[in-house]
Amino acid sequence: MTAGAWTELVAGAPFAYARAVQAAGARAELLVPDDEDARGPDDLLARLDAVIVSGGAGDVDPAHYGEPRHPRTHPVDAVRDRFELALAAAAMEAGVPVLGICRGMQVLNVACGGTLEQHLPDVLGHDRHASEPGRYSDHDVRLEAGSLAARAVESERTAVKSFHHQGVRTLGDGLRPTGFSLLDDGIVEAIELPDRPFALGVLWHPEEDERSRVVGAVVAATRERGAVGAS
Repeated sequence: MTAGAWTELVAGAPFAYARAVQAAGARAELLVPDDEDARGPDDLLARLDAVIVSGGAGDVDPAHYGEPRHPRTHPVDAVRDRFELALAAAAMEAGVPVLGICRGMQVLNVACGGTLEQHLPDVLGHDRHASEPGRYSDHDVRLEAGSLAARAVESERTAVKSFHHQGVRTLGDGLRPTGFSLLDDGIVEAIELPDRPFALGVLWHPEEDERSRVVGAVVAATRERGAVGAS
């Protein structure tokens, strides 16, 4: 980030995430990627009621799923990757409510042993999931009846805001695809871990839609679990 004569590396996230958590009646805390926590995430996880793995610039390094890097896979942040993959895996293992958004959904998939399609336009022939820099793509998603995704959205179809160039190639162990793009390409838009109380990934950006109930659903899951807030 540049501020006057200063150029600094900043730890941050769009405020839309915090605003969505606060609107659901909970408190948001920003977690700074740290290799100490990546090596042993349990102490950090014990202080959290839920985990939201956010989207944002940057792709998961395909070395984490055993593939060479595509020219369009960038930037990658080694510390962020290690931290988010470890925390997401620990949260799912412990049954702590976890929501992955956009890149965060991709993190959940890789944390479970899945792989990613590194540049969707190569296989789809279009870039309608990220059509213009700085502007979300609007389209509809179909959600499987009775799925966690449909319960979180409170519908089996929803309009979404998306901006991504990667997606699921092979699903991670135990994950179930429950949301699909209606852009005539069938891209997986939601994944979940059925044997956990709340482990959901969505490829769109519910934090950018004040009408969306998805972030509120993970907050509600913390209350059902007996927690007092969400982070």
